Amino acid sequence: MNIEFKSLTLEDIISMRQYFRCCKWLLSDYSAAFKLMWQKHFAIQFAYVENCVVFREIYQGRTYFHFPMELNDGDAERAIDAVEDYCREKNIRIHFTCVPREKMDSMLDRYGMEMRITNHRRWRDYLYNASDFIDYPGKKFSGQRNHVNKFKKLFPQYKFRQLNGDDRAIIHDFLKKYEVRQLSKGTVIAKEELESVYDLLPYIDDLQLLVGAIEVDGEIIAVSMGEICGEQLIVHVEKALTGYDGVYPVMANEFARHFAHDVKYINREDDAGDAGLRKSKLQYNPVRLIEKYDIFPRRIIDRVAHFPVLASSRLTIKEITDVDALGLYRLEYDYERNKYWGYNWREHFNGEPTPDYFMQCMREDFKNREEMPMGIYLGRTFIGEVVLHNFGYRGDCEVGVRLLPDFEGQGYAREAVLAAMNYAFFELNVETVRAKCFKQNIRSKNMLISCGLRPCGEDETFFYFKKTAAM
Repeated sequence: MNIEFKSLTLEDIISMRQYFRCCKWLLSDYSAAFKLMWQKHFAIQFAYVENCVVFREIYQGRTYFHFPMELNDGDAERAIDAVEDYCREKNIRIHFTCVPREKMDSMLDRYGMEMRITNHRRWRDYLYNASDFIDYPGKKFSGQRNHVNKFKKLFPQYKFRQLNGDDRAIIHDFLKKYEVRQLSKGTVIAKEELESVYDLLPYIDDLQLLVGAIEVDGEIIAVSMGEICGEQLIVHVEKALTGYDGVYPVMANEFARHFAHDVKYINREDDAGDAGLRKSKLQYNPVRLIEKYDIFPRRIIDRVAHFPVLASSRLTIKEITDVDALGLYRLEYDYERNKYWGYNWREHFNGEPTPDYFMQCMREDFKNREEMPMGIYLGRTFIGEVVLHNFGYRGDCEVGVRLLPDFEGQGYAREAVLAAMNYAFFELNVETVRAKCFKQNIRSKNMLISCGLRPCGEDETFFYFKKTAAM
């Protein structure tokens, strides 16, 4: 499936609003305002895949995919299938981020324990009962009630104002006063977070955001902004000026009283590892810290430490060393040998390569666990190469073979492929071996079929084959 990711715009976010509203995951990351706020910093892109929205972000040079947002149960599984195929085609290591707890069982079913999982404390969202913020009930909220009472005593004339897009200038002026404190933290995340709030201002009405402010003597001293997603009110912004004791508990209470009556929860997002913010969020007695899992699936090749030594009736298959650099060079340089190989180094290299160049490329491919290129030897003579490559995330790989011209037509290719597949099935525990050949290459087609690979499809260019250990 051809997937085309494109940069996220306001129009895109509005068009996918139903996905955000129907989202059952209690995560702030799957909300319209969050995507718009952080689009610039995370280079967020998206694509529609199998009736799902798939977000992709590039951060610090790495590519991350969010779990597909689906409207119908089961669509996400097909979307992940397509993302896996996309990553294999583009040679991208697949990495999922912000996977909700509700989807971890399905990820374990898909990948087993062949994945690295992280769940950073600093990115977990704080979830609260909405009724707690509306009423501040009982002993556990006595501190908040005391702060509210103190504020009301000091500033009895305060007002809560509901704002909208027409009030952008007022909010902007408030943020200019607030940013002195924010930027004094001296952290990158503090600067980025403030910039993201400024970026949100032009789209208050477009995103149907809920905005409120506390006003004292005609001056705005606190602002909150949020949106309703499913059964939660997500508070994206909560800012207040210093010098007004109790203003934060008052702001939180007033915002909930005006906007949270029809939801079950309030999500006040993460603490980003800020010690003061963490202490404050915990004092409001969250009912749950919402976990966000990062998942890095491993392929079978990722656990291969070194090349094997394989033996068949006539051949030895093993690592290619510098002794055979010239033989590899002959194999790579022969255009007739490679026009059906599927990769032409001439498209990526200017000038005349040396034998060392091909050896270095081969070693880099294995070092990066992109493929296992192994030499085919007749006695001590290098006669060709068999490669296990294109490893997938659910126990599959592809096999390819090529020989020097003097050794064609003698069954060596078939023997090497059988040995490589036997190793893949019974040493690497691969579930499925795949292969393909150009339609013009009838000899290759016949050889693959003779190895027990069965035809499984074709397109304009290739015949496709596959084999399992049971075939």
